[in-house]
Amino acid sequence: MREKIIAGNIYHVLNRGVDKRKIFLNDQDYFRFIHDLFEFNDVNPINNNFYKFNNNNVSARRYIEKSQPRKLLVDILAFCLMPNHYHLLVKPRSDNGLFKFIKRLNMGYSRYFNDKNKRRGALFEGRYKSIAIKDESHLIHLPYYIHLNPLDINFLEWRDREIKDYKKAINFLENYRWSSHLDYIGQKNFPSITSREFLLEFFGGTEGYKKSINNWLKDIEVDKIKGFILED
Repeated sequence: MREKIIAGNIYHVLNRGVDKRKIFLNDQDYFRFIHDLFEFNDVNPINNNFYKFNNNNVSARRYIEKSQPRKLLVDILAFCLMPNHYHLLVKPRSDNGLFKFIKRLNMGYSRYFNDKNKRRGALFEGRYKSIAIKDESHLIHLPYYIHLNPLDINFLEWRDREIKDYKKAINFLENYRWSSHLDYIGQKNFPSITSREFLLEFFGGTEGYKKSINNWLKDIEVDKIKGFILED
């Protein structure tokens, strides 16, 4: 039985492509999903909404005719998009906020992806996975874990503490656009997507986050959050 979602709790959420297929085939797909993270995170119906894209970025400014200000379904604390799955760290603002947001997100992106690629059928493997983060000791580690996931692309050995060139790995992360990591280190990437104040205070600001994630990579402690990372 799925755990009941409670407003104000923090959840790690994961969903992947059906049969572990790729759900992002190019930059356009990643940008579209980023756009959807913003657009569908709204209590109000999504009608006649227009967003300004500046240099392929999602602007915080919305152009909406006769609409109410945006009311968030969830606070997105952190995210990471990988070729065949995505991670979110979220805090729902209502008991049904997470379900409503993910339903909109998955359906909207699936419609875009199927239309673009002239395919039919499910894109995601089923209902999203989620788990409540109730212990501060787990919350300390999860944002780092989520933001380090892109290392699976070129530095799979990071999970076994066998990275030989940490500088190269960190440089790779700082050039990977499809997560909230850059916004946390003070580089504006997709700042309108995430609510960062809570975690930045928790980690001692931008500089504290930078120092901690670098240290975490060198002395990785995945074992401490094995029950919360959701991958098979």
